[in-house]
Amino acid sequence: MRLVILDNYDLASEWAAKYICNRIIQFKPGQDKYFTLGLPTGSTPLGCYKKLIEYHKNGHLSFKYVKTFNMDEYVGLPRNHPESYHSYMWNNFFKHIDIDPNNAHILDGNAADLQAECDAFEKKIKEAGGIDLFVGGIGPDGHIAFNEPGSSLVSRTRLKTLAMDTILANAKYFDGDLSKVPTMALTVGVGTVMDAREVMILITGAHKAFALYKAIEEGVNHMWTVSAFQQHPRTIFVCDEDATLELRVKTVKYFKGLMHVHNKLVDPLYSMKEGN
Repeated sequence: MRLVILDNYDLASEWAAKYICNRIIQFKPGQDKYFTLGLPTGSTPLGCYKKLIEYHKNGHLSFKYVKTFNMDEYVGLPRNHPESYHSYMWNNFFKHIDIDPNNAHILDGNAADLQAECDAFEKKIKEAGGIDLFVGGIGPDGHIAFNEPGSSLVSRTRLKTLAMDTILANAKYFDGDLSKVPTMALTVGVGTVMDAREVMILITGAHKAFALYKAIEEGVNHMWTVSAFQQHPRTIFVCDEDATLELRVKTVKYFKGLMHVHNKLVDPLYSMKEGN
């Protein structure tokens, strides 16, 4: 497990985007070899998506041979609804890059058979060769995707009833009208994300500080599902200073020291400077 601490949200977003860019370029994807990327929604990854679009438009990065699998989608919300995750992904990312729409996989919350939709999603991931890098964000209660407190840490893609806290938090996106907020969602499971070869979790803001503390300084706990990634062989938590407020000083100094060593030995990021 690695914790990367940047000064602020913008620098954390840039670091994450460069890391994704680096992984895709190193992979050397092609017609017979697609890079497979798991993606989140929410406010946290917006800065990262903005930087990835910039790298694409600057000619540094192509998504032509990339397949994506999104974490979740609301049940019963029309696909073209401004708050659907289909709309989020297309408006904030996909329409700005060169990805083949057939390679951008998002769960269908309006499928006639929701369980069959979830099973098919797992099958598509397997047929794609598994996820190379799964990027995620978390909620203040430490949930990843819609794996809210109490979710099984070996769960797979499934239909999930949303907690009242989540429904209340989402009301701001639906004119404050609770009756308009979806109460169910399709979501990948913790086990689905754990199967990825590498996981990168973005955690920014003081309101996520306690969740970060639970994620890395305490034990694995199904009430804080993000804590499961302590047991993944390749997890990187990327955060800003505000998100470290609940961590021990010793913990912060330890991981900052590792960053210094990493940067001195070999800069792990692909250089985005002109001419590289």
